[in-house]
Amino acid sequence: MDIEQGWCRGERELAQIRRINKALAWVPRFRVRNRVTPLAIQALLRASQFGSLIETAKHGLRIETSSVFLDGCVPVAVRIIRPAGKAKGLVIDIHGGGWVIGNAQMDDDRNVAMVQECGVTVVSVDYRLATSTPIQGMMDDCLTATRYFLSDSCKEFADVPVIIVGESAGGHLAAATLSALKTWPELLRRISGTVLFYGVYDMAGTPSVHAAGPETLVLDGPGMVEALRTLTPGSSDEERRQPPLSPLYGDLADFPPALMFAGEIDPLLDDTVNLADRWKASADVEVYVLPESPHGFIHFPTAMAGRVLEYSREWITRRIENPS
Repeated sequence: MDIEQGWCRGERELAQIRRINKALAWVPRFRVRNRVTPLAIQALLRASQFGSLIETAKHGLRIETSSVFLDGCVPVAVRIIRPAGKAKGLVIDIHGGGWVIGNAQMDDDRNVAMVQECGVTVVSVDYRLATSTPIQGMMDDCLTATRYFLSDSCKEFADVPVIIVGESAGGHLAAATLSALKTWPELLRRISGTVLFYGVYDMAGTPSVHAAGPETLVLDGPGMVEALRTLTPGSSDEERRQPPLSPLYGDLADFPPALMFAGEIDPLLDDTVNLADRWKASADVEVYVLPESPHGFIHFPTAMAGRVLEYSREWITRRIENPS
């Protein structure tokens, strides 16, 4: 495990993180519950996004929503943000939200920054959620969208490097997509890199998930194992650990270089560390554990989170400019 002290520069920044954590201790933890609560949260999310398209357009970027499909597959909604000029690469973004909330638009701020600084087009996958489809349906949506943009069906990005980015549940879906792409090795070879923020890679729960207690921030520690079981009804733990559902146990040979981040006090810490250990056998992997940071730390207003996002964009730029 590489706990990179360079992300936190001095006691002042560490105190900043501790203030955030102290406030989070008073906030209700995120839980995967029945359909009603996620649907209510989703409605509030969409209401809060009203008018943000106009705000995003101020950056001079081209934004559109569309759907893509392949023969025999369900059409998948996508949100596309293009640079003003010719794109140097393509980033496929898979949003988080615990599989039960979220949408492609919620990543606009991060995706706009990637478009502006990396000169790429970003396609964010608006996959179906667990309130309406089993987890296999979400995996199928992400795989269909990725296959479409990597295949001959899409000429626009035929000659540019491709990066996959995923956060939290989106990290799981991104890694599961790479695992499923083993069936199409020519498409897997087109991916130049992947950036994963604190994903879930063992759907039966890694040791840090099983050990998570009531002091957990952001996530409901004691309920995490049951939440994973709720998402995979009727399956045994052995079945839950089968790839691509659990990417940690898949064949990682021929995977692209990866950049991974996790928080030191995130119950999903072992997921990232264990996946990175296995991934390193076949590709270059940078993995960083952020001191005293909880799940979702890139969304909190800290200098350390800002540097993590800045470094991720620099890493993407290098992979785009030197994909081999």
